[in-house]
Amino acid sequence: MDPVKLTQYSHGAGCGCKIAPAVLDTILQSRLQFADNKQLLVGNSSKDDAAVYDLGNGTALISTTDFFTPIVDDAFAFGRIAGANAISDVYAMGGKPLLAIAILGWPVEKLPAELAQQVLEGAREICAEAGIPLAGGHSIDSPEPIFGLAVSGLVAIEQLKQNSTAKEGDFLLLTKPLGVGVLSTAQKRNVLKEEHLPLMLKQLGTLNKAGEALGKIKGVHAMTDVTGFGLLGHLIEMAEGSGVSAELIYQRVPMLAAAKEYLPQRMVPDATYRNWNAYSSKVGFGAGVNVMEAFTLLPDPQTNGGLLIAVDPASLTEVQEVLQQLELGDYTNPIGVMKSVGEKVVTVL
Repeated sequence: MDPVKLTQYSHGAGCGCKIAPAVLDTILQSRLQFADNKQLLVGNSSKDDAAVYDLGNGTALISTTDFFTPIVDDAFAFGRIAGANAISDVYAMGGKPLLAIAILGWPVEKLPAELAQQVLEGAREICAEAGIPLAGGHSIDSPEPIFGLAVSGLVAIEQLKQNSTAKEGDFLLLTKPLGVGVLSTAQKRNVLKEEHLPLMLKQLGTLNKAGEALGKIKGVHAMTDVTGFGLLGHLIEMAEGSGVSAELIYQRVPMLAAAKEYLPQRMVPDATYRNWNAYSSKVGFGAGVNVMEAFTLLPDPQTNGGLLIAVDPASLTEVQEVLQQLELGDYTNPIGVMKSVGEKVVTVL
């Protein structure tokens, strides 16, 4: 039998199957009024990575969930990637993950149960790398394969990082290159080169452990992980939530060279266009920027993407040292800076 290619059983791919920002805004609207909960430090009032609840002893509980349809064909790798992506939300808040619960949807009439077992095995492996148990879960029969985790973590409240607390003058850093949305689309369309698959799998399955260490640095004012809305979308959320604008230096943004090879073939996820349509009015480009290339890669939906960090210039050296220690030395140079509110939320120079 030919090996099963999971991406052929789903309409989306990883975080690329997220609902577009403009549509999500409509879905989240509510006329109901709820009493203030002083223990809820982070909730629906912001567009952050996870909910955070004050436990009353100087620490807080971080609670998050994330799941999606396959971004790769291999079942074990799919489980690893989906697990790493969900755990990333805890790291993005500066926290330490504690345990995970699995979320599985499986088309039992189309795909063998043994493949679902491999998905769970991949998740167990990535959870073990994070030092947490995969402690249970829930499964349903669904038209498409779906997998993810609900993850709980802890953070000292004084070390909690949000995506809405950046300050004017902060430098911006990104800990992974862009382009996995392009590579995953190339795989789904059966044109991904054999030598590019290990590169894609390594990035997709790497934990964002740096977030826990960065949470301890006071000068890290804001942090989030870059996922389905692309770098531009998550930077816009950070800037708007913080009441500032951002300047992005395009040539400094880390990008996968392999991804650029597929741009002439128009290997662009559908979510890239949805992202761009949702927030293009908030973005400006300076002279000299390759706008067509930037349009393709800056809104590219990332799955388990890197940490986007806003850091006080006085703390930049400390952050760079932490990244060096965690073998992220390639991502220590600022890619932009937060500015006072301007005509555009993000200006790409």
